[in-house]
Amino acid sequence: MEWLAARTNDGADWLTREDILDFALEGEPRRLQPTQTGIWKPRDLQAALSIQTVYRAPGRERPYNDDLGPDGLLRYAWRGEDPDHPDNRALRAAMKMNKPLIWFFGVGMGPAVFQPIFPVYILWEEPQDQRFVIDPNVGRGLVTESSPIEEHLKKYLMVETKRRLHQPVFRSTVLRAYRSRCAVCALAHKELLDAAHILPDRDEEGIASVVNGLALCKIHHAAFDANILGIRPDLIVQVREDILREVDGPMLRHGIQERHGRRLMALPHARSEMPDTGLLETAFDRFRSA
Repeated sequence: MEWLAARTNDGADWLTREDILDFALEGEPRRLQPTQTGIWKPRDLQAALSIQTVYRAPGRERPYNDDLGPDGLLRYAWRGEDPDHPDNRALRAAMKMNKPLIWFFGVGMGPAVFQPIFPVYILWEEPQDQRFVIDPNVGRGLVTESSPIEEHLKKYLMVETKRRLHQPVFRSTVLRAYRSRCAVCALAHKELLDAAHILPDRDEEGIASVVNGLALCKIHHAAFDANILGIRPDLIVQVREDILREVDGPMLRHGIQERHGRRLMALPHARSEMPDTGLLETAFDRFRSA
């Protein structure tokens, strides 16, 4: 996990499957990640080391369900239906031994790209639903299987889970789709880029999906959120009238005003990852009424 933290700049960057194969322990190559399955247990360990969620383009379902439950906790499906499958036993062992796991979350294909989330823990098992309850180091010591989760704690779990899992996954998915370039100005310094929501995630339509995302530099992200600039459904940038009339320095003139009427400069290659026109239309209506 220390190696992953260093390789991902403390979780800011994604890794390809090839990158992850670089790991070695005491000079010996060691595999950290599942390949064909979702659960990986090295032969010489007593419990599983990592789990995996593969990437699926928007509109395509994953082959198994792993998502946030109504109590604010994450679920990860068994492998198959047999509770004694070796992979399920390996996760059960990690749960009983309270061992940390790595969650490799797919954020792109061709090549396969993953956002490692760690440490995560298994809190308990739900055999009736053939799944485990996964915690990104948020709920340990706060929740138990037998005690009901109060509403304020549920909200805390949801907020923290979103921060520790969904936000880094969303960021990596969006920046990877836009090839680490600002959609408005094509700036290519990843450290100066954000994954901006077209509609805020607090909105009912503000889904954590690449189709609700734009890679934007810090300046254009702030301008977008402040309704200084908007993006039409046909991907043309519009700048607010009062800002267009304003006289200021070169940043305003070249960075904001000159983008007015121009098409976005960076977009995903995959049609399925393009910004959703319905979401853009809703956001642009809000921009016009600002």
